[in-house]
Amino acid sequence: VQLVESGGGLVQAGGSLTLTCSASGMLLAIASISWDRQVPGKEREMIAGINTGGSTAYSDSVKGRFTISGDTTNGTVWLKMNNLEPGDSGVYYCSARTIRSDDYWGHGTQVTVSA
Repeated sequence: VQLVESGGGLVQAGGSLTLTCSASGMLLAIASISWDRQVPGKEREMIAGINTGGSTAYSDSVKGRFTISGDTTNGTVWLKMNNLEPGDSGVYYCSARTIRSDDYWGHGTQVTVSA
């Protein structure tokens, strides 16, 4: 499974960005796709995920502000980020878990939120 993230950039606090994860390869083997975030000085955390059934989950830090959507079977998942805060700045990674519990990650896309 190959994953490519796009859509990162610089935005002012309160603004919005939409990230896109494009997956290729053995798409039917994917059980879920998630967005992880690496903030400087902190461990990478999973902030949003969606499974093949369309069920979603969010970390408390983004719940109510971010929305994950898409279809894991066609390999495109979006992360709509609203009301961005400077603390949301970091590198955002798309990750996929297969039905055999193998994990894959993209190279990440930088999001910078200015105060």
